[in-house]
Amino acid sequence: MIKLIKGAEIYTPEYIGKGDILIIGDKIGAVFENINIEKIPFIEFEQINGEDKIAAPGFIDSHVHILGGGGEGGYKTRTPEIMLSDIIRGGITTVVGCLGTDGVTRSMEGLLAKARGLEEEGITTYIYTGSYRVPVTTITGSLMKDIILIDKVIGAGEIALSDHRSSQPSIDAVTQLAADVRVGGVLSGKAGVVNFHLGDGGRMLRYLYEIVEKTEIPFSQFLPTHMNRNIKLFNEGIKYAKAGGYIDFTTSSDPVFWEEGEVKASKALRICLDEGVDISHITFTSDGQGSLPMFNDKKEFIGLGIGKVTSLYYEIRDAVIEEKVPFEKAIKVITSNIAAILKLKNKGRIDKGLDADIVLLDKNSLEIDTVISKGQIMMKDKEIKVRGTFENKI
Repeated sequence: MIKLIKGAEIYTPEYIGKGDILIIGDKIGAVFENINIEKIPFIEFEQINGEDKIAAPGFIDSHVHILGGGGEGGYKTRTPEIMLSDIIRGGITTVVGCLGTDGVTRSMEGLLAKARGLEEEGITTYIYTGSYRVPVTTITGSLMKDIILIDKVIGAGEIALSDHRSSQPSIDAVTQLAADVRVGGVLSGKAGVVNFHLGDGGRMLRYLYEIVEKTEIPFSQFLPTHMNRNIKLFNEGIKYAKAGGYIDFTTSSDPVFWEEGEVKASKALRICLDEGVDISHITFTSDGQGSLPMFNDKKEFIGLGIGKVTSLYYEIRDAVIEEKVPFEKAIKVITSNIAAILKLKNKGRIDKGLDADIVLLDKNSLEIDTVISKGQIMMKDKEIKVRGTFENKI
């Protein structure tokens, strides 16, 4: 089916002005100031009104616990699997699923199956192999085999460092892991990125600096996340990004954490830009469906929240409205930046031949209005059009 978005303000994510976007099947067919197919006989198409709308690339969330996560407070605190409509409400058209603390009751096989299910329901999915622990949990028994032989596996993660819940791996073990992921990526044409969970321990980014200094592995193989969890780690993250590394800020949070020193993602973005950090080295992820455990100073569990994928765009909106970050800069951290880092060649931009993943936003309120994933309208006029297989049956 041919679709035509007419008269939207187009951010590719760079602003190119008002224009039209032609969608043919699951691809973008053309982007021009004015596309007239109404006069071509025998062509059936659906026109989408883009007036008073901003057209942006579909959002990419590269850290989502699609199978559920958590469990730090016992079995009842294991968070549920994500539903398709939650993803769509957040304007997200591509997700990267991961395990977390629990690599026992949550399996890599289950993660892969969930990713394939979400893909069948209409979005694009990838996964990381592994969990918090080193050695990593895999499907084939080999980290490199997972990356090379399984289409959806694009790297490893989330591997916990500087955290009381990590497996406390040695620098040699982490170096070997990074080397295997890199070679697996090289041989398969994938990014081969290691997604590191950074806790609140004092070692912070020490391992990553040491690997880059003492081996041939570059900063580009690492994507450390939760870099805004406290002000000390955040400040170290600014130095790390200026040295050439990538940093990822988590958008799921709670005002209680802000009071304890966590830096709100939207504010973190503005500070980084003020400090001269290259925008291409910054990404946002939601940590969706992950648990947000709270521990006291004795590392004892005292409470739990749950990450929301909808927080991903909320923080972009707050960055624009509250922190005065230009929209075309802010939107890059969930579109073109992460697509480049993860080598998702057909994602993250609005351009001819790329996947037709497009989000229409209300020009005045910047609220999500319409979501198109691989050419399919998933949400229109703020109403979900495509729901997950079991969402209407519960």
